[in-house]
Amino acid sequence: MTTVQETHIYLDFNATTPIAPEVAAAMSPVMTEPFGNPSSQHWAGFPAREAVDKARGQVAALLGCTPSEVIFTSGGSESNNHALKGVFFSQGRPGAHIITTQVEHPAILSPCHFLERLGATVTYLPVDRLGRVDPDDVQKALTPRTILISVMHANNEVGTLQPICDISRIAHERGVLLHTDAAQSVGKIPTRVDQLGVDLLSVAGHKLYAPKGIGALYVRNGVRLEPLIHGAGHESGRRAGTENILLDVGLGAACALAESWVGMEPARQLRDLFWELLQERFGNRVALNGHPDERLPNTLNVSFLNKAGTEILDRIESVAASTGSACHSGSVELSPVLKAMNIPPEIGMGAIRFSLGRTTTRDEIETTVSQLTDAVSRLA
Repeated sequence: MTTVQETHIYLDFNATTPIAPEVAAAMSPVMTEPFGNPSSQHWAGFPAREAVDKARGQVAALLGCTPSEVIFTSGGSESNNHALKGVFFSQGRPGAHIITTQVEHPAILSPCHFLERLGATVTYLPVDRLGRVDPDDVQKALTPRTILISVMHANNEVGTLQPICDISRIAHERGVLLHTDAAQSVGKIPTRVDQLGVDLLSVAGHKLYAPKGIGALYVRNGVRLEPLIHGAGHESGRRAGTENILLDVGLGAACALAESWVGMEPARQLRDLFWELLQERFGNRVALNGHPDERLPNTLNVSFLNKAGTEILDRIESVAASTGSACHSGSVELSPVLKAMNIPPEIGMGAIRFSLGRTTTRDEIETTVSQLTDAVSRLA
């Protein structure tokens, strides 16, 4: 007797994305050629350098900067670490002050905690119920010792967009550098650095259909950073280590492909349909987490009231999504992001993040809503 294979539905694109076919195609020939060291001044090195330069130009085109302002890294975490530690060590002032928010990714918060152990002072700004920081709070937090403001462009859990342009004006009026972690926004919404007004910006390749293990850091010309990795003079002396041609090409191809996807209107329409269907099925038993308008076009974070998100997902194993809480020995612990947003436990415990991608279909959304309806009813 044959069994019907259950269809898998992937709605966790904020966690990671598959490598796009066009990206894989661009990477395929680079598996064998060019094999030379991009720093070598001979026939084997020249084509390798050309491949890296092309990729750097593709990243720069998406960000609206010059290729010389792009450093290839191993991913978003390294880019964030390089921005924070690079500014701190290049400034070299005892008691240097950094401003960030309570809803940042651990790749920001952990380096901040590390720098605190080295004598830095860090202000962790609160956010409102929608997950947004108040630019006035940034203004008030500035001190004569402030060297850097680091505020994410878009939150990975609830999708809320931060007022980066407003914060940029405040930062530059005081001569303070501004960094934004744009891991979740690059390729989804416009991230041109001149429009955002940032001095540093982090990119994570696997969030925009490139391979894992590759990222980039935009560094505005004139900004001094201490290298995170010391060694030879790769990346114009900013990051030691022979260039990873294969992954650089992958990120470049992904950025070139992303230019036609910025805005993600198809995903936005499906996300809005998803929310409408959930409201029809659950009414006031479901709540939206995050900003209703100023958020990523692909992200829907909802709470099923007085339910546990983990228990719901356990009953729809064919759907890949993420929860905003964790269950431990019968108790529920909210994520730091939901805590910072002051989401009540009875709401936050039921949080589930659904993040849509380029391949998401209407049928997948409707099927997921149907499965959620069944799962929640069985938890009644």
